[in-house]
Amino acid sequence: MAAATIPRTARLPFPPHALVEVQRTSALATPEIYFGKGIDNRRLVKFADPERNREMKQFTFAVTLMFALVLLFVVQHFSSIQYGYQIEAQKKTRDALVEMNRELRLEQASLRDPDRIDRLARRMGMQAPPAGQVVPMENSGETSAEPVMARSFGIAVITASR
Repeated sequence: MAAATIPRTARLPFPPHALVEVQRTSALATPEIYFGKGIDNRRLVKFADPERNREMKQFTFAVTLMFALVLLFVVQHFSSIQYGYQIEAQKKTRDALVEMNRELRLEQASLRDPDRIDRLARRMGMQAPPAGQVVPMENSGETSAEPVMARSFGIAVITASR
């Protein structure tokens, strides 16, 4: 399609300063016309309104204060949630340590069992001490802060017999 040129002397059906967009899809298309409207605001003057400025400052302060309070609430809320998780983790750790302590005490009690110690000693070839070899320490049952002197009752020779 060749573009048609309009002679300068021809009369246009729309004002010359309008923008014209023609749809070229069909032969019976209507042109869409957009009129440009120039607005000159150079003569307008903005007057200062002190009451409006004061209201805007108050509104800005109120919104800022509200935002700060909401932010403070959110920070405290998330901190409390985080502390809750830490407390639960520490409770689990404490429970595990209490259970381990209980198991260790049971193991200690089983290892200190005199019958067990006696059986192990006999397997290793040890014998019960003869009468008079074991001398209990003199203790009146009271714990005193005074030092106790060690005494020797003589030399005892123990021979291993199998």
